[in-house]
Amino acid sequence: MELRPYQEKARQNIHSQWNSGVQRTLLVLPTGTGKTIVFAAVTEDEVRAGNRVLILAHRGELLDQAADKIHRTTGLCSAVEKAEQSCLGSWYRVVVGSVQSLQRAQRLEQFSHDYFGTIVIDEAHHAVTDGYRRILDWFPAAHVLGVTATPDRGDLRNLGEVFDSLAYEYKLTDAIREGFLCRIMAQTIPLQLNISTVGMSGGDYAVGELGGALDPYLDQIADEIARYCKDRKTVVFLPLIKTSQKFRDILNAHGFCAAEVNGQSDDRAEVLADFDAGKYNVLCNSMLLTEGWDCPSVDCVVVLRPTKVRSLYSQMVGRGTRLSPGKKDLLLLDFLWLTDRHELCRPADLICEDHAVAQQMTDNLAAAACPEDIEDAAAQASADVVAQREEALAKQLAEQRRKRARLVDPLQYEMSIQAEDLTGYVPAFGWESQPPSDTQLASLEKQGIQPDCIDSAGKAGLLLERLEKRRREGLTTPKQIRCLERYGFTHVGTWSFDTARSMIDRIAAAGWRGVPKGVDPKTYTP
Repeated sequence: MELRPYQEKARQNIHSQWNSGVQRTLLVLPTGTGKTIVFAAVTEDEVRAGNRVLILAHRGELLDQAADKIHRTTGLCSAVEKAEQSCLGSWYRVVVGSVQSLQRAQRLEQFSHDYFGTIVIDEAHHAVTDGYRRILDWFPAAHVLGVTATPDRGDLRNLGEVFDSLAYEYKLTDAIREGFLCRIMAQTIPLQLNISTVGMSGGDYAVGELGGALDPYLDQIADEIARYCKDRKTVVFLPLIKTSQKFRDILNAHGFCAAEVNGQSDDRAEVLADFDAGKYNVLCNSMLLTEGWDCPSVDCVVVLRPTKVRSLYSQMVGRGTRLSPGKKDLLLLDFLWLTDRHELCRPADLICEDHAVAQQMTDNLAAAACPEDIEDAAAQASADVVAQREEALAKQLAEQRRKRARLVDPLQYEMSIQAEDLTGYVPAFGWESQPPSDTQLASLEKQGIQPDCIDSAGKAGLLLERLEKRRREGLTTPKQIRCLERYGFTHVGTWSFDTARSMIDRIAAAGWRGVPKGVDPKTYTP
């Protein structure tokens, strides 16, 4: 099977990481962009190289999907290591294994430490748990690939504890922009659902309490779904089986043809097939369909299981992002959850890395009267935040105008060069969160940046890389920016080094008393 360009790039980067000495690396692809296809191709490469490959997952459906996809795309058959099934003695070089079974000491001890040369972990955001780590420790020399759509976890444990590098990441926005996923339209519903009394369990809202808190609003929610989703194929995520079944009945009373599935449903496969075929237009479930289920024709997702875990939220929304004939977009309904105790995942969290931009986008969507494309909404929110930061910076600079600071404040520099990636930087791996080194701080100060406000090695490294890149491209230095902005010039970060030097020479020739005659610094453009 021919890989898409980003899939081939991911495959190459994974092998490059292993070849460079990195043992455990991570691949991040959004739901619907073919992560199984990529690790199937990598699996084939490793088998050709003479390695046995272990595919690890925490659910039987994921193992079945992996084995099926590997066979259909590469022709390789898989042995199974799960429950009573064992791969020992099999001729197959690929094994799909249940982490629940393989983590047991009596099972692991049947394998030599070098039995597997490569291990692939599907849904790798689970890999920090003890079971996965016990297996990885048993095969210490194996190359490890973790594959996930959502690298963050609800309990905030860092995947950097398990993985040494990020081989490749394909952004949701890139997948939508390049036509591999459908666009997402977010609609905020003004219905206010009070969950302020719901407690926490395992880093997220307690599902038992959520069901009771949600019950009083189900009729009103059904009214809103009838208003926005009547002509769409809709999946609804709810916290409890009884809540899901109750909401199915309410939706049917509102004129929908709704079905419900859960982990105890004997007819689950039949209901899912009927929904796929169009017999039902709404499918309710109590968190069963977050992983391992695909129905590309779904074009509306309703999240009635509020969560503060971005990975879980992304998985729910991801059930509707795949392309399908005749499908224009995905409608994502977002309700106003009332809670003053914890932050909730909202549509902005699918696309925004900067917390301030996400909050601004959430506020903008709440004020919108119709569905908004999340990419357009994020761009507008980013522009709003930049304007707010520039206004705040202008006030700050006005207050400090009399101070002739020798160094440039990092925020001032980032705003001047319009580097939003620096302003909204968030460390991804453990080493990036460490304090800056003395060498980094000295280098920043030497180049004119005030280092006291840089709080992480990752941010310092990124800033130094940007300084070096700008030097090579012949753009303004921090000292030039400080000098010219002191005379009222704006956006000096976009000027060339030579242009800035010429203006500074003209100011110096006038005795540093002001800008040259005929130059308005507020409107001046080189």
